[in-house]
Amino acid sequence: MRPKGSPAELERRRFRAVELLERGEQRELVARILGVAPGSLTRWSRLARVGQLKAKPAPGRPRLLSARDCEELEVLLLQGAAAHGWPNDLWTGNRVQQVIERHFGVTYNHQYVCHILKEYLDWSCQKPEHQSRGDDADGAEVARWAREEFPRIVREADARNAYLAFVDETGFLMEPTARRTFAPRGRRPIQAITDKHGKISTIGAIVINPVRDAIHLIYDHLPDNENFEGESVSRFVCALHSAFYGPITLIWDRTCIHWCRPVEEYLDKERELLLEGFPPYAPKLNPADGIWRYIKYQRLGNYAPAHLSELRDTITIELEALKGRPDLLKSFVRFTKLPLIFKP
Repeated sequence: MRPKGSPAELERRRFRAVELLERGEQRELVARILGVAPGSLTRWSRLARVGQLKAKPAPGRPRLLSARDCEELEVLLLQGAAAHGWPNDLWTGNRVQQVIERHFGVTYNHQYVCHILKEYLDWSCQKPEHQSRGDDADGAEVARWAREEFPRIVREADARNAYLAFVDETGFLMEPTARRTFAPRGRRPIQAITDKHGKISTIGAIVINPVRDAIHLIYDHLPDNENFEGESVSRFVCALHSAFYGPITLIWDRTCIHWCRPVEEYLDKERELLLEGFPPYAPKLNPADGIWRYIKYQRLGNYAPAHLSELRDTITIELEALKGRPDLLKSFVRFTKLPLIFKP
């Protein structure tokens, strides 16, 4: 009768027994501790001398899909489900099962197909990331901007001894940002939401000084349930300019509220401010986007406040804490991979 335990566990027991015997332990004591017959110890000692103590591979049934078949299967799956006749690029166990049967003539249970994907192809179940159509061309423009335009912006800012200010807006909703959480199996967590559409609109800027050895955060909130417009954006630009005496190069996206008449009128009066725009569809280039990403997903995931004043207070606490974390603010800049070097 085969002893209980996996091949690895039984192998460890054999090596442990031989080790104890070589240390001079009594055979009867070792047999009693490990729960084996003394005759087994004699056999294991003999096998150890000829290097045959390791576990032997279990013969088992041979795989119906060889390693080369699995490589070919991965090539087929990387073409996408739409390339194999389905209307959407969604791979399920049933669909992969049909591909295997169609191309290799092997029929598997769809649950075992999931095992093949995980163990042999090193695939996992993932949620797709959405991109706008035409992102290939947009991606080329984003790369060109980061490679050519941003260094130009930095050079011109250095020539003016100007601050660099990255600006962005966001909305914090009463409906929480959903994050996965542990809970008893079969008992899905329930969150009570007071006002699904209630929100606090916030604008923020990451500001880097001309010497590139200091980084700052400045922000402002709108009244409850209001959206940013040209006038409110212009007021924030004015506050930003007042907080940092001297020339500023302000970099933000090309949404209409950033290039409207109130902002232009303020710039006509304040010649020390210069505007630069990010390329379209490039939120990951803006370090200020990291502020919202950090607070919404890392700090306030699944946070469901009882009322808007509680949400406003919580956001303010988080932003004030970020002001004292230059290491985090710099990490938001590094995340963008923009060629900007801080001095120690």
